Amino acid sequence: MDRLLSMELFVAVVDKGSFTAAAEAYRLSQPMVGKHIAALEARLGGKLLVRTTRRQQLTELGALYFQRCKAILADIQSAEDGLAILQQQPRGHLRVNASVVFGACRLAPLLGEFMARYPDISLQLSLEDELVDPVIGGYDALFRVGHLQDSSMVARPLQPYCFMIAASPDYLARRGVPQHPLDLADHDCLGFSNWRKGDGWEQLAHTYGTSPRVGRIDCNHGQALRELALAGSGLVLLAEALLRQDIATGRLVEVLPGFLPPPKPVHLLYFPDRHQLPKLRVFVDFIVERLGAL
Repeated sequence: MDRLLSMELFVAVVDKGSFTAAAEAYRLSQPMVGKHIAALEARLGGKLLVRTTRRQQLTELGALYFQRCKAILADIQSAEDGLAILQQQPRGHLRVNASVVFGACRLAPLLGEFMARYPDISLQLSLEDELVDPVIGGYDALFRVGHLQDSSMVARPLQPYCFMIAASPDYLARRGVPQHPLDLADHDCLGFSNWRKGDGWEQLAHTYGTSPRVGRIDCNHGQALRELALAGSGLVLLAEALLRQDIATGRLVEVLPGFLPPPKPVHLLYFPDRHQLPKLRVFVDFIVERLGAL
């Protein structure tokens, strides 16, 4: 028999004054309570209770065992209460995955505040533009830019991913400022090889029937494309978050603001059964608070 349950039933019998009351409290039959007490007496080699038709009384062995049982059960309850408190405190290690530009420009600047708010959480941020399997990668949360495929994961919408087209003042002084996407045929458009088919410059070409001059320089890294644009190598079409500061300081100049590709949706993904973990719950709440859809 379950020795811990037997101890609980013994204490209940003594505290409540009868086998019947203990049986009702634990939703057991009275004979079953009797079997538990008998099992304890057999293990201890002596009687714990003396029962008559009107009353029950603890034996000397029973009185000593009763006090020890109460102390042990109190310790167990205290340990469980302490564990519950620990489980409510956000602590542990989080593994997060995001695309390179989004992770570097939108997510990374917020993590210092998050880590200061939750000092018992450590975090590993993995940035890559290739889609990863969250199970194989062991990720707690993932950020995805673009339309989602069907998934068993919870998807929380965030602020959309907006774009800008920009070039250096030197480039525009040499090549002129484009006024319409049709003008892109006369410009060097820096290619981002991580664009999916039909996105980026191709999307502008399809929408406006133009032929952007793409391909002389092609790169798979947004930060490198930004540096190429700063060096006067051509026009760049990238996330607004990556170019905003350079445009504000005049290092780059925004062009064609009325002809941009539409913003892409952004989602924070996680498995529903993991959201109960305090470390993930507070991370999700923090991200939605700072980057949630308006």
